[in-house]
Amino acid sequence: MNKFEALGLQKSLLDAVADMGFETPSEVQEKAIPILLETETDLVALAQTGTGKTAAFGFPLIQKIDSNSRTTQGLILSPTRELCLQITKEIQAYSKYERNINTVAIYGGASITEQARQIKRGAQIIVATPGRMKDMISRRLVDISKIDYCILDEADEMLNMGFFEDIKDILSNTPNEKSTWLFSATMPKEVAIIAKKFMHSPQEITVGTKNAGTSTVQHEYYVVGGRDRYPALKRLADTNPDIFSVIFCRTKRDTQKVAEKLIEDGYNAGALHGDLSQNQRDLVMNSFRKKQIQMLVATDVAARGIDVDDITHVINYQLPDEIETYTHRSGRTGRAGKSGISMVIVTRSELRKIKSIENKIQQKFIPKTIPTGMEICEIQLYHLANKIKDTKINEDVEHYLPAINDVLQGIDREELIKKIVSVEFTRFFNYYNKSKDLNTSSDSRNRSGDRDYSNRGDAPSSGSVRYFINVGEKDGYDWMSLKDFIRDTVGLSQDDLFKVDVKDSFSFFNTDAAVTDKILSTFTDLKVDGRFVNVEVSKNPGGGGGRRDRKRSGGGGGRDRSKGSRDKSKRRERSFSKSENSGKRRSKRRQSDFF
Repeated sequence: MNKFEALGLQKSLLDAVADMGFETPSEVQEKAIPILLETETDLVALAQTGTGKTAAFGFPLIQKIDSNSRTTQGLILSPTRELCLQITKEIQAYSKYERNINTVAIYGGASITEQARQIKRGAQIIVATPGRMKDMISRRLVDISKIDYCILDEADEMLNMGFFEDIKDILSNTPNEKSTWLFSATMPKEVAIIAKKFMHSPQEITVGTKNAGTSTVQHEYYVVGGRDRYPALKRLADTNPDIFSVIFCRTKRDTQKVAEKLIEDGYNAGALHGDLSQNQRDLVMNSFRKKQIQMLVATDVAARGIDVDDITHVINYQLPDEIETYTHRSGRTGRAGKSGISMVIVTRSELRKIKSIENKIQQKFIPKTIPTGMEICEIQLYHLANKIKDTKINEDVEHYLPAINDVLQGIDREELIKKIVSVEFTRFFNYYNKSKDLNTSSDSRNRSGDRDYSNRGDAPSSGSVRYFINVGEKDGYDWMSLKDFIRDTVGLSQDDLFKVDVKDSFSFFNTDAAVTDKILSTFTDLKVDGRFVNVEVSKNPGGGGGRRDRKRSGGGGGRDRSKGSRDKSKRRERSFSKSENSGKRRSKRRQSDFF
């Protein structure tokens, strides 16, 4: 029996599942679908972004809709235009073998009269943003007084965006006897208020730990000076040549500014924020999905419609005001079972926020250092070599080879390779040669034993050795699986391996110097699936991102400089606590800037 069939789905939906290539239901689908199919109940489902929530409520909704009736029976509320359109497309794909089921999207930035016309033709399911939905209700262009099902998707996002009153007004126009299904990544008090006021004894399911981040995402932070955020961002991008990322800024102005700087510096970047027209937003998102844009710089609100499974990195150029917002940011990567990395660029004064986020998501951050210029040059050199090796030969070049051979006559093979590689390498070398160290001391977070290194791992670099290995993402590895492979192959313990950085076709890792001989002997003439896997000691032992040993040399005659900063730390902590408590009010006051 098909695993989706075991959930109780009818044949038309199973055929749609087969067409989309779904094989195994996600955890939220496995828990929610049977409950929603078997009973008429209210439901609160807590699950991270990217866990398959649309199918979890979409399949049961379609199966319960009466396709012979043209009245509106299901209403789905979502926070943004992008997400509204995404859900609509997915519901239409799920119901492709259902006759006469019509799903209509209602959102701002499009013709309200055309949307009203589509509803009048008969729309059993409406997917809407709260603002446009409230507008259409007030104009009496839509009737939701007889709906059987109301779904609040990304409920915490909608409430974070200030839609609390709109949602209450919309729900007050729906019948009391309907079923309400609430799906959310976190459970702030506003979501709990909605659940208590408009739901009747809801069943609750939780995927993972309530309010926690997903386990497939590694969280890292980098401490820099306030003026060094952009140079730090560039180095993080250069350290990951095949990066496919979303970069989060707090305001529209910063978003546009950072995107323009990246484009000027030669990166494939784009901006996504509220000042763009709907057509501009669509063009940017289409380019991002096709990977023509590698680095999408976005505000939190504009990014809430992004639903792309293979984002490798989320970079927090600035931390958000609300801790819950960080959960949604990091949830853009590590989706559909893949691993991802969430990077945070912070100043020393923001380190208390890291601790607060750790407590909220119940995961530890790994302190990292911004790579040096020479570490970046090494990574780019290996990347170029592999790019040349993997390049498919264009046979049309054959015609030009005689003339090219004449030009290159007298240059031997080794010199020619050096020249080819130097074309690209020299560009990075000239830029980063003698570049300054961007890292700032983070004394309050740099105590021995203050970190859990058991995940991907980061350890004090004293006495450690950095290695290069000729496998990477193209070979099916991410930082989790490569660490397991090396550890199991060599016979190391969990803590013996750290700083595992996986690139497209090669990777780096660190071990204690005591196991170097064991590492190198194990990978001498080692074949995996018929291919030699080579390991060499890296020329840059720092390794781009490990925590350094920042203990001062010298003795005990100096003053205790940390004493004078303790009062400042306490004031900062109180200040951040106040900012958390007043975050909702502050975000509403500055709504025009952030949206």
